[in-house]
Parts: sequence; structure tokens; C-alpha cells
Amino acid sequence: MARLNFGGVEETVVTREEFPLSKAQELLKDEVIAIIGYGVQGPGQSLNLKDNGFNVIVGQRKNSKSWDKAIADGWVPGKTLFELEEAVAKATVVQYLLSDAGQIAQWQTVKKNLNAGDTLYFSHGFGVTYHEQTGIVPPDNVDVVLVAPKGSGTSLRRLFVAGKGLNSSFAIHQDATGKARDKAIALGIGIGSGYLFETDFKKEVYSDLTGERGILMGALAGLIEAQYNVLRKNGHSPSEAFNETVEELTQSLMPLVAENGMDWMYANTSTTAQRGALDWRHKFREATMPVFEELYDRVSSGKEAAVVIKANEKPDYRQKLEAELKEIRESELWQAGKQVRQLRPENS
Repeated sequence: MARLNFGGVEETVVTREEFPLSKAQELLKDEVIAIIGYGVQGPGQSLNLKDNGFNVIVGQRKNSKSWDKAIADGWVPGKTLFELEEAVAKATVVQYLLSDAGQIAQWQTVKKNLNAGDTLYFSHGFGVTYHEQTGIVPPDNVDVVLVAPKGSGTSLRRLFVAGKGLNSSFAIHQDATGKARDKAIALGIGIGSGYLFETDFKKEVYSDLTGERGILMGALAGLIEAQYNVLRKNGHSPSEAFNETVEELTQSLMPLVAENGMDWMYANTSTTAQRGALDWRHKFREATMPVFEELYDRVSSGKEAAVVIKANEKPDYRQKLEAELKEIRESELWQAGKQVRQLRPENS
């Protein structure tokens, strides 16, 4: 196990060197792994496991778009692709990768088909952490583990195909067999994780919901909209406003931050950019800290979970969602982005 030190705070992570693929294959050689759900994480995790030599089947509602996608990806009905209940019944490892709403809806079907010694695997701690709202309480005689890739299933697959890995967190909620930890790590290596860091179900979902609503999506989108609108209000063209707000961020600066860190990026920009960024960083941090505090409190109290569950229960949720996405898609900001992206050298 590799040890990291963050200013006196030590953390242990699991890498492929300490837990090679061959060890994972040996540990899981007698397991039948069922991927339940073929939406966001299902394709990437299942295909990576299959390519890594594990015995994998997929469980998905028949004649749905996801069922058709699974067939297009090479899964064969009656051999490696089954209805949800049949796949769970065949499995010894159930990777429960439906949406949070889908997990709630299908839980009783999954629960009744779990056998003693099986492994119930999640990639999100939502259902178990908020069990009072979701009703998802695993039986005592199964291992309950989590492996959460820190990115989309699409990224997980793309990096795997490129010979790289996406880091993941892992957690043990219940160890009925005494082997839950090793099985969780083996599955994490099997799906293509670059390395794994340990957490627990509660911390995973608290950080995940905060991140999604915060810097990863909600805050990022809001900040982008605010800066773009201010530039447009002051007479800048859509192309200029988009380039200064999004294109330079995503195509130039963030790749450098990912490679070398924010300090390196600051050190390698003009003195004008350095001074302004260093000064205004404090203003933005102090301005947004109360918002992040409120966000974390709502996540940890279960209020955000309640909003999600209530929204997904409404029969017109999909229609309202599409209307919200359409508003973003058709805004001048993202229409400008669509045209600017087409001008990138690789698309010309």
C-alpha cells in the first residue's frame, strides 16, 4: 500500500503495483459479476471487467434504450444479457449501478435474490446512507462494498482503452465473509481504477453530492454564466466572451492544472495575470464559502436527498428535465460554445 502525506495527514492508497490485475483475477475467478443497469457507469465498468478477463453478465430492462445499447456493445441476450431479476439470481457479485431512483424502485427485486456470501456493490453511497428515505437496507449475510470512479463511465472506458486509469474511492459497509475488503479492491482494479483511496459510504455520498452541486457542475456552470453575461453586457462579442470564459479554461488552463498544479500555472502566466488571480482568489473564496457551507449542511442533513427522491417520483420529471436542459442548450452561451468548438483545429 502506498502512503501519502498531506502536511502531516497520512493516507493510504492502493495502486496496481501492490494489487496487480493478476491478483484480482485470481481472487474473483469463481465469481459471476452482474452489472445491474446500463446507464452512466454500467457500460464502462462492465466492458472493462470483461476485457480484463472476468466473468461478467448484464442485467437491464428488456426492450429499453439501454438494452439496445448493451446489445450494440456486444452483450448477447440469453448468454451475457438478461432481465434484471434473472441477472441478480445468476450472480455472486451484484454491481448495483442503476440510478438512485432506479435503485429504490428495484430494491425489493434485488434483495430477494441475494444469497448468503454474495457481494452487493455500489458506485454511490446514496441508497445505503439515506436508507430511511430509500428503504435500501442490505441483509446481514452479504458483503456490501463500494467502488466509486472519480469521473463518468465514459471517462473510465476511454482511459482504460488508452491504457490509463481513473482513480476511485472504495469503502466497506458490511463484511459478512471476512473477504469484503479484498473483493472491493479487486473489483476496483478490475473496472480500471488507476489507484484506490479508502472512504466510507457516508463520506462518499456527502463529498459526491457536494462536488456535483458545487465546483464540478453547479458552481462551475453558475460562475461561467455570470462571467459570460457580464462580458456580454459590457459589449463583448459572444465569441470573445465564450473564449475568455470557457475555451481558455477547458482547452488551455485546466489541462495544465491537472498536469502540474495551480501553483505551477500561476508561476507560468504573465505577472498581470498572477497578481490579479492571487488577489481575486481570496474574494471568490470568501464570497462562496457560505454557499458551500449551506450546501454541505443540506447534503449531510438529507435535505438534498429528499429533493432528488421527490423530484424523481413525479411522473413528468423527464419532461421537466428536458425543458431545463433545453434552456441551457439553446442559450446564447452554449450555442456560442457549439460554434467555437467546431473551429478547433482537430474539427477543421
